[in-house]
Amino acid sequence: MSTNDYYAILGVERDASPEAIKKAYRRKAMKVHPDVAHDDADAADKFKELSEAYEVLSDPNKRSIFDRGGDPRRANGGAGAGFSGFGGGFAGGFDFTNLVDAMFGAQGGRGGPRSRVRRGQDALVRADLALHEAVFGVTKPIKVDTAVVCPKCTGKGGEPGSEPVTCTTCEGHGEVMQIQRSFLGDIRTSQTCPNCRGYGTTIPRPCTECSGEGRVRSKRTISVRIPAGVSTGNRIHLEAQGEVGPGGGPAGDLYVEIAVRPHDTFRREGDELEMVVKLPMTAAALGTTVELATLEAEWEKSDEADRKVDVEVPAGTQSGTRQVIQGRGVPRLRGGGRGDLGVTFLVQTPTKLDDTQRDLLRQLAEQRDEKEPETVSSDGRSGGFLGWLQDKLS
Repeated sequence: MSTNDYYAILGVERDASPEAIKKAYRRKAMKVHPDVAHDDADAADKFKELSEAYEVLSDPNKRSIFDRGGDPRRANGGAGAGFSGFGGGFAGGFDFTNLVDAMFGAQGGRGGPRSRVRRGQDALVRADLALHEAVFGVTKPIKVDTAVVCPKCTGKGGEPGSEPVTCTTCEGHGEVMQIQRSFLGDIRTSQTCPNCRGYGTTIPRPCTECSGEGRVRSKRTISVRIPAGVSTGNRIHLEAQGEVGPGGGPAGDLYVEIAVRPHDTFRREGDELEMVVKLPMTAAALGTTVELATLEAEWEKSDEADRKVDVEVPAGTQSGTRQVIQGRGVPRLRGGGRGDLGVTFLVQTPTKLDDTQRDLLRQLAEQRDEKEPETVSSDGRSGGFLGWLQDKLS
């Protein structure tokens, strides 16, 4: 059994987390290291004791043995097996790996080879829609150009019958170790193996179809169901329809971004549809009934009765008058129901008159005593005439 209290040496509680143990070791190592504490004759022994404590408490297996009262130094098959860095004495150099790990956040040991199989990236495509498609929904074919699994090697990266072999440079670790001499001793660092690029294996006969990537580019067409009520900028998320990953890895996701084309008649404002109807001066004065084609007229699945709507125009309707037809706007993506359809009337003044029409209008003007223009009072409004006119038109 070890006679050292490793928790006391590091100055941490027995339930300290691995991060707290690492911080404590880093803090004390900077104080007791022999190349820092020149005036302390026992610095080498203190640093060795400190490193031994960190070696044990940073290893879950050794720490468990120590907590149960066992000797963690025999955990790997012999006394001192875990502390060979000091075997040759301080003068001959020591293993500086533990200190470097603690200082720079290394996790200890090699990270191991990385997998050739990785998840693919997400992809983004655009879908151009007519207004009625965005309002009522549609199932639309979308062309996608993404990476797919190589049909020849099925993602393995090698020619049929060829298998990856262990890299001779890193012996399958994916990393190679370098040793540098410094005033603190030998510092060991690792880097990605340049031969296998960190995979630990090489492919002697790469697939001629995908050059060893396990995936190839391909154009395809998929059917995308677009819900009613979408607008420009909305995105539809399709899981696992994006880029296939290297090594035939799982595909990323596909996002379909909506772009709605402008309409000649209707203008959309949120869940509302707006339209402007030109009204002859006589119809505005006398009143009439206007039959209007709704947006449903462009949608094949709509009922015949919904494709038109009759709007009553009262006598004396002024230019800028707006009527609301409830429930004929855009379906709401959330909450259900539909917005409204707003109809704004624009009264048209005739510009071409024959002599008879001109005489009739003169007679009407005389009967209505409308020979002279009339100025409009602002009625105390801060906006003056322009404010009054804007209120009337709105």
